[in-house]
Amino acid sequence: MEHRRNRRKHKYHSVAGCHLKLNDLKEVAQGLDNRYLKKENIPLYPQPEFHVSHLKHDTNRDGLQGIWEKQGFVNPSSDSLMWWSLAVGSEEVASAERRLLETTYPDRTERQVQMQQSFLYKFASSPAFLSSSRLGSYRFTFSLEEVLRAYSNQFCGGAEPVIRALRTNLYKQEVMYAVVVHGPAHQQLYDNHPLLTDDPDSVCAYRDGLFLWRSEAMCETHRYQLVCRDDEKQMGAELCSGRPQFYVWDHVAIALHVDGQVLKFDVDRLRESLTFCDRANSVINRWSFFDRIEEAEEFVRVFWPNYPSALKR
Repeated sequence: MEHRRNRRKHKYHSVAGCHLKLNDLKEVAQGLDNRYLKKENIPLYPQPEFHVSHLKHDTNRDGLQGIWEKQGFVNPSSDSLMWWSLAVGSEEVASAERRLLETTYPDRTERQVQMQQSFLYKFASSPAFLSSSRLGSYRFTFSLEEVLRAYSNQFCGGAEPVIRALRTNLYKQEVMYAVVVHGPAHQQLYDNHPLLTDDPDSVCAYRDGLFLWRSEAMCETHRYQLVCRDDEKQMGAELCSGRPQFYVWDHVAIALHVDGQVLKFDVDRLRESLTFCDRANSVINRWSFFDRIEEAEEFVRVFWPNYPSALKR
């Protein structure tokens, strides 16, 4: 594994050109001192498949002002990659639960379907699922289709963007599966990174305009254990005895190769996509400044004074 530091000076280890499943990552990282990854007493938890159609980009006041001034998104450090995350909310969790149940128990009766209670949301406790933000008070959310269409028109001359597995990053408690999106002109730059196809065995796949994320570690804080009642063809979440267990958690990040240029959107469309985020319990930069909703509304009004509705959470 390659030892690195990101622009926020956080240490991490990286394996390029692949998305390593957790067991493979443990093998590769055997020599590292990572107490979370090495834990063995983790309660049984689900590993569902999420179908994601939207991307999110969180930022702070400075980032919001820069996005408004440039009418789009660019890496502020002039790096060639500009980062987004998968937007995984309650709808995606509910649909993943349905798929998990249908796959595990394909021959359930109608009564068994009706008896099944919702459970997957109890395991969706990592930052990947929270409506709060670790980066700032402002969140832009776009459909994946809209982002790829804008990227195609502005960076690919109308051609289809190329999507590849970029790398697996291991932080202290976080596993990030990075995907890169680039234009045909940069094929040679990413030749050694495999295309992101509809591989049923991969952590992240791409199918019909959706990212399929097969989470390896969705909880971070393990308060529940998965219970499978095979005789009843039911699944559930049972509260664990004792203190919660803390483990690694994973997520997928999407890097658009913009080479210092701006991925542009109409300024009114930017405002339509903008919402307010509360501060997460654990933030990426402890010196990050977060606003209250009243402060955020006032700040946003400076840039979009005539927008007809208030800033939403």
